[in-house]
Amino acid sequence: MRVLYLLLLTLGLLFSQLATGVNLLTGFGQRSDHYICVKKGGTCNFSSCPLFQRIEGTCYGRKAKCCIRLW
Repeated sequence: MRVLYLLLLTLGLLFSQLATGVNLLTGFGQRSDHYICVKKGGTCNFSSCPLFQRIEGTCYGRKAKCCIRLW
């Protein structure tokens, strides 16, 4: 019986440590900003947008710009 409690305690501690990394994943039903940018027909650039493109949003957690063609 003690072994069972020890096993449950170990598993509980293990899963409590794994739960902190869950926020790194995209939540259910939400899309990453990179996915939304590409779905609109844009590209993600860390530098400024090329000629004839405008900034439409952000990518990679607001670290890059989503650039979409003007026409």
